[in-house]
Formats: sequence, C-alpha cells, structure tokens
Amino acid sequence: MTDAETLARRILVEGHVQGVGYRQFAARAARRRGLSGWVRNRADGSVEALVSGPPDAVEALLADLRRGPLGADVQSLVLAETGGADWRPGAFEIRPSA
Repeated sequence: MTDAETLARRILVEGHVQGVGYRQFAARAARRRGLSGWVRNRADGSVEALVSGPPDAVEALLADLRRGPLGADVQSLVLAETGGADWRPGAFEIRPSA
C-alpha cells in the first residue's frame, strides 16, 4: 500500500468515555477493519487513538468511535492528520493510560 492509499489520524475522544469499555470497543472495531495503531485513556478523562490504514476503513472507524459502546456519551472527536504511522494490517493495541 502506498502513502496515497494510507490515511493516518490522531483522534481525541471527549465525553464520558472511560469506565465503559471504550478502549476495548475501539480496538475491536479497528481490528475488524484491518487498521493498525493504538488506543489509550488519558488523565483528563478523554481517550486518545492513533489509527492508520485504507481511507475508507479509517472513515468507517471514525463513525464507530462517534457512536461508542453502550454507556458511552461521546461529546466530540478532535482529529489531526499524522504522518509516519506504520501500517500493518490488524496490528492494533490497547496501551497503558497516559
């Protein structure tokens, strides 16, 4: 896959997104779509993720993240383009909190 076929996004998810299984939800959704990256809780109560892969799969994941799991109340997604993310299909991990 070339750089033109790969989209990488840093995502900050704000709202009631900790203590509801949000990281597990995000990891399952990303793996199901063959994306690579990671997700972690942040000390401010938000969840942060870095995702990389085919643009259509990244966009579909963003729709999943806006909805979140049962019990979540997603207030906003803050997106930033990022470069240099290694794209390895399905290599998506849950990282320790930051």
